[in-house]
Amino acid sequence: MAAESLLTESALGWSIFAFVLLVILAFCWVYIRKFQSRQESEVVSTITAICALAIALITSALLPVDIFLVSFMKYPNGTYKEWAANNETRGQIEDTVLYGYYTLYSIILFCVFLWIPFVYFYYEERDDDNVNKCSVRMCCPSSTHCILPCLYTTLKYSEVFILNGLPALSFSISSLTLIGMLAVITYTAYGMSVLPLNLIKGTRSVLYERLENTEDIEDVEHQIEKLKAKCKDGRPLSSRDRHNLQELEGKLQVLRRRGRHLEIAERNCCTKVGSALRPFKILLGVFFILVALLFTVALFISNLDKAFHSAGISTGFIIFGTNLTNPLNELLLALQPVFPLDYILITIITMYFVLTSMAGIRNMGIWFFWIRLYKIRPKRTRPQALLFLCMILLLIVLHTSYMIYSLAPQYVMYGSQKYLVQRSFCLCFSDECTVTRSYLFLHKFWFFSTIYYFGNWAFIGAFLIGLVVSCCRGKKSVIEGEVEADDSDMSDDEYVH
Repeated sequence: MAAESLLTESALGWSIFAFVLLVILAFCWVYIRKFQSRQESEVVSTITAICALAIALITSALLPVDIFLVSFMKYPNGTYKEWAANNETRGQIEDTVLYGYYTLYSIILFCVFLWIPFVYFYYEERDDDNVNKCSVRMCCPSSTHCILPCLYTTLKYSEVFILNGLPALSFSISSLTLIGMLAVITYTAYGMSVLPLNLIKGTRSVLYERLENTEDIEDVEHQIEKLKAKCKDGRPLSSRDRHNLQELEGKLQVLRRRGRHLEIAERNCCTKVGSALRPFKILLGVFFILVALLFTVALFISNLDKAFHSAGISTGFIIFGTNLTNPLNELLLALQPVFPLDYILITIITMYFVLTSMAGIRNMGIWFFWIRLYKIRPKRTRPQALLFLCMILLLIVLHTSYMIYSLAPQYVMYGSQKYLVQRSFCLCFSDECTVTRSYLFLHKFWFFSTIYYFGNWAFIGAFLIGLVVSCCRGKKSVIEGEVEADDSDMSDDEYVH
């Protein structure tokens, strides 16, 4: 009976997994197609972006599965279920989850170091005069620059990889997670503030924007006429006047394009639906900002707990359990008796980090220090920008597990497990409970844990700065990102009918 029950539950689990996979692929296709430039869309880059984004979402969904499995092994009374009572069976399940982590993380390594750079340089080196012809040989030298360091390290330490393959792979992934930590501090922290505040503030009135744009056009046309009047008697314009005339003509062209876009936005049914849903957007924005503040408080308390009660830097600030009351951890523990509310909440938290990261990248664009490389704009994003976006999300997902562990350490370690102590049931801080594979994976190297700890403080600071900046900014234009004079991604606007 236990075997049949396990088989039925396994089949149900695979069915749910297949359904979730289809939903993720559908979401990735819609998201990429929404931002993809219609003029520069490419099949290979589109498929690569969709697959990379799907891998990021699937990997982020592995943590709730890990927590569910360690919790599912025990009854509420603290005893192991029949099928999990055997250490060998339990070990097989734990190893399956661990190999799932290694497999998905290895795919991320492959995408970040090989596939995405290959596709990126494939289109970077494309000849503008021969759009449909691009030699693979052209992109190999460029993508090799990304591959050679990794290959060199692999060959140099080949003996380590052969004898200790999994620790070596874990070290490589942990190293890459440090880059993900920087992306989380930059994009996720800002996205957590800008997403809710944009929903609360809304966009400017289309009618007011059209009126303002018309006045600007008339003003620029008047200035152009004044400059041209200087040369009516045959005298040439000075170099300064010629420069000013060129700037005004460029500005006039942008304003006229804005006018066409605003006219279409005024007739667009989506704009009218958005206005009708305005109260819902405000409520959703208030909810998101409360969630962001809850996460920040939980992260602050968790870091404070580690600072006061851990053994310090030399151990990676590791603590077992919680000594200070963490609101998010307590909420997850309180929801445990009502299945499956705690798993739904941890899944929502995971997806929240991914969605706010997307919002941060979309609003900030892709930067290299102080240089903006690309902008993420609906229907006008170049293939290379989408590849960069997906690569950043892959790196962010690597660091998401540690972020969630910092938010709810006890729950991420043990889930809803309990153990029996003198006829009373206690939450797990014992060897009698199974630790999630995610926790073991995150704390394999103490020095990485130490860096992640200080990264959490940086994340809190970046969120507070982003919150102040977002509050000081005014409302966004209803055609935000559609027409801009300083497009650093050099992408031309499509013809608007």
